[in-house]
Amino acid sequence: MKGFLGRAGWAGLTLLGVFAVAQVALSRGEALNVLWLITAAICVYAIAYRFYAAWIAAGVLSLDATRATPAERLNNGRDFVPTNRWVVFGHHFAAIAGPGPLVGPTLAAQFGYLPGTLWILIGAVLGGAVQDMVTLFLSTRRNGRSLGQMARDEIGAIGGIAAMFGTFIIMIILIAVLGLVVVNAMKHSPWGTSTVAATIPIAMIVGVYMRYLRPGRVLEASLLGVVLLLGSVVLGGWVDHHPVFSAWFDHEGLPLAFSVIAYGFAAAVLPVWLLLAPRDYLSTFMKLGTVLMLAVAILWLRPDIRMPAITPFIDGTGPIFGGKLFPFVFITIACGAISGFHALIASGTTPKLITSESDIRMIGYGAMLLESFVALMAMIAATILEPGVFFAINSPAGVVGKEALDAVNTISSWGYQVSVEQMQNLASAMGESTLFARTGGAPSLAVGMASILGTVFGTHLLALWYHFAIMFEAIFILTTLDAGTRVGRFMLQDMLGNLHPKLGETSYTPSVIFTSALVVAGWGYFLYIGVIDPNGGVNILWPLFGIANQMLAAIALSVGTGILIKSGKTRKAWITGLPLIWLLIITTTAAYEKIFSSDLRVGFFAAANDLSHKLAAGLLPPEKAAVAPQLIFNQQLDAWLTLFFVVVLWVVFVDMLVMSWRYFAGKPVLPSTETPYVPTSYVSGKFSE
Repeated sequence: MKGFLGRAGWAGLTLLGVFAVAQVALSRGEALNVLWLITAAICVYAIAYRFYAAWIAAGVLSLDATRATPAERLNNGRDFVPTNRWVVFGHHFAAIAGPGPLVGPTLAAQFGYLPGTLWILIGAVLGGAVQDMVTLFLSTRRNGRSLGQMARDEIGAIGGIAAMFGTFIIMIILIAVLGLVVVNAMKHSPWGTSTVAATIPIAMIVGVYMRYLRPGRVLEASLLGVVLLLGSVVLGGWVDHHPVFSAWFDHEGLPLAFSVIAYGFAAAVLPVWLLLAPRDYLSTFMKLGTVLMLAVAILWLRPDIRMPAITPFIDGTGPIFGGKLFPFVFITIACGAISGFHALIASGTTPKLITSESDIRMIGYGAMLLESFVALMAMIAATILEPGVFFAINSPAGVVGKEALDAVNTISSWGYQVSVEQMQNLASAMGESTLFARTGGAPSLAVGMASILGTVFGTHLLALWYHFAIMFEAIFILTTLDAGTRVGRFMLQDMLGNLHPKLGETSYTPSVIFTSALVVAGWGYFLYIGVIDPNGGVNILWPLFGIANQMLAAIALSVGTGILIKSGKTRKAWITGLPLIWLLIITTTAAYEKIFSSDLRVGFFAAANDLSHKLAAGLLPPEKAAVAPQLIFNQQLDAWLTLFFVVVLWVVFVDMLVMSWRYFAGKPVLPSTETPYVPTSYVSGKFSE
């Protein structure tokens, strides 16, 4: 009877999910209530986790809870540390959930709510979560090896070397982008800066509490950390209005950049239990608490989506960024559906902390579903705004006009009505002087969040909620930066270990300091260049983020597919093979357009050449002519880096195909580097006596 009720319940949930997805996909003319989006998401996530993820865990990967993990076998108190599953989940989610699920869906709303929403749901359950789970499993079975090292050990020398260098350079670019977004969010924001700074000593207090004062008392430590964290948020508001303390945390971009660089080095060098894991774990409370509060407020208000399902800008004429719906909606959504950066975390810090293989499903697949839900919340927050307001905030002044009147006239001509008075009143309510041309996605997301939370908890607090949302976004991103830096150190140690074994030891202190310094210097240089760039650095780094991230995901899926085939699981390798083929298509298409398109808003070389001709002809105003050489170099650098990334991707993919052909033909292939079975000393999460 119990089994029948269970099957009936899941059947009912499936029917509800199908109906909700149909409402989202087919609704036209009438306004769509956000409840349909949330219902569709919850049903899709629940069914995928209960059945698809469970089948992968048991039928494909064969997770074994009796097998000792690297955290237990190689426990060194620094990087390999057996850690409570919920702390690991918190660390992993905090590390993977960076700017992508917040900014990507917000920007992709330019095409309407439908394309981005469908990709967030489908891409996460069939691609992103599968990639994260499979990569985490493979790395855990190989002593926490990095993605590039696994490619070299398992696929082949050519593809492996390409993957190692390619993923490392992509990682440097990604971390630099994260740092730039954080610096821009904290610039001249004493509230956000003081709160983010306070999370560092709070994390260290919690780390010491759990390791020495009250070992194993995770709930106590969590409560202590949450109380201190909430106190830091309140204190940040007080600091923001204090005439003396406010000045201590009110800085330009460059001092903040150096502070972020110093923090990144500390996070990579200090023992993981002291700073990285507890800080990310506590940041998860802030992230999940805010997202949960936002979800509750949305359920309470039940607002309608105001953005059309599909806008005319799917043809590539959008004001926020150039490019057609295909392939750029997939590139723009990025982390909300599938992210290569996740594979670096899943083969970096996380496999060195997991106590039991049985946790891989929850941490690998579950955390990605949670991030996908965050992306959906961001999409909702953006699309409940009036379309005219959304485009007024996100459209660059160069597209809609520098003057407010010009901007509203241009946007209104597209059929999305907005007025100067409406934007002035909104800016005043948010405590800002203006909201025109606040590009990048973060400000419009903050406006959407503040509008929702303010309506439920008090419209007189709109300015507070707006700045809280900005601070929330900064914390959201910084936790990805610190984990990324440590993963970059692991990747570099793996590469140098091929030259000198001692340098490959993660517990060898000289190697730790040396490689950490190199990684931080790498992304710190790009961050420095971005901060001092007259255009804010976005033109240097951001265009590469989406393409590089998705190419990295394709590399991870290539490695996963190759290892599954070599392990005799060819008939089940489609779980990674199908999303791999899709990513190959969209990333190669996007790279081709960004390199060779004649559209000045799409093609890197086209934009550089146009600017060069205008500079030579003296057609540029003096202020733009002064920075034109740097802008031209940036565009050309973007083009060559994109070309390098796509070559790396295809080298890895082709090498995987060659290895698979050799396996099917009965020819020798590289032996598996999976570690031999060692029984665990843990029983039900505790050491056996």
